[in-house]
Amino acid sequence: MIMDRKKSEGSKSIVDKSRLVDESGLNSRIVSFVTKWEFILVVLLLLEIVVFSNLTPHFLNTFNLLNTTFTFSEKAILALPMIFIILSGDIDISVAGIMALSSFAMGYASSQGAGTGVLVLIGLCVGVIAGFFNGLLVTGLNMPAIAVTLASMTLFRGISQAILEDQAYTEYPEKFGYFGQGYIGDSMVPFELVLFLVLAVIMGFVLHKTTYGRKLYAIGNSSSAANFSGISVNKVRLTNFVLNGLFAGIAAVLLTSRIGSTRPNIATGFELEVITLVVLGGVSITGGKGNIFGVVLAIFLLGYLKFGMGLLNISAKVMIITTGALLIIAVLIPGFMDSTKARNKLKRQQNLETTEKNLNKGIDE
Repeated sequence: MIMDRKKSEGSKSIVDKSRLVDESGLNSRIVSFVTKWEFILVVLLLLEIVVFSNLTPHFLNTFNLLNTTFTFSEKAILALPMIFIILSGDIDISVAGIMALSSFAMGYASSQGAGTGVLVLIGLCVGVIAGFFNGLLVTGLNMPAIAVTLASMTLFRGISQAILEDQAYTEYPEKFGYFGQGYIGDSMVPFELVLFLVLAVIMGFVLHKTTYGRKLYAIGNSSSAANFSGISVNKVRLTNFVLNGLFAGIAAVLLTSRIGSTRPNIATGFELEVITLVVLGGVSITGGKGNIFGVVLAIFLLGYLKFGMGLLNISAKVMIITTGALLIIAVLIPGFMDSTKARNKLKRQQNLETTEKNLNKGIDE
């Protein structure tokens, strides 16, 4: 009878323990959700909207919110393939140089009488060739990506600067202006914004729903392990650079179309802003971690932050300082949260093991 009672009490303790684990699991899931970097970005974006809409009546205006996307759509498009680059443990700081070279090629072709379709094709092809050049040096010669792209950034922009000097190409076909200045039909929705959203959906599908996307995460976590598992690491990395070049070509078409001219300093500084967007979106600078959704949130967060600050006549210097501060936060906070979660998980596991030992000891007695 006594043994039966003890067994019954032991069983009851195990049931109580299982309930405790379930409650702990629920709490863990809630904590895990609210501490996700993407959730924090959503909260920051909503807070930003509330603050600026109260400070200025011109912020929460549909036309203004849509129209200001012209100022960051090219950078947003550049950020999409940069996710793939950084996820796989590489980096490309030559995207602005590629844009300058593509724009120069389009400007020269336009001065020779090329039509809109030919100009777009030239812009894209130059971008692809430049991206392939970067990828070939990185993978074929096993050179560090940052060294290669730093050199090619200077090379690509240097070509346009050497030929154009202080001149500019300003004669483009009228239809060419639609890509960077046009709207969808009779709506207020810019063509650039729609193009970015379509490309974001496509890239998100590739990253999260295909084998190629899984390869990127594997390479970013350990390129050696990925290579041993049968993944053609260099082939994937080369594809990333070519894709990055293609998107730089697209961005060059849009920016050249929007400003209606080609100058040697076009897109200067874009590379750092693009990397900022990607890292702010939660993509680990060391590779292996991140997603499209976080980067899209970061794009709108930073884009509308600059728009709101501009409406309040806040100086560009303050905007630069704010951007730098956000980048530091984006690097530090996710790492801090990950280490905190790991410590808490270890602590819960130790407590669970201690509880289990005590329960087993009680049943044995």
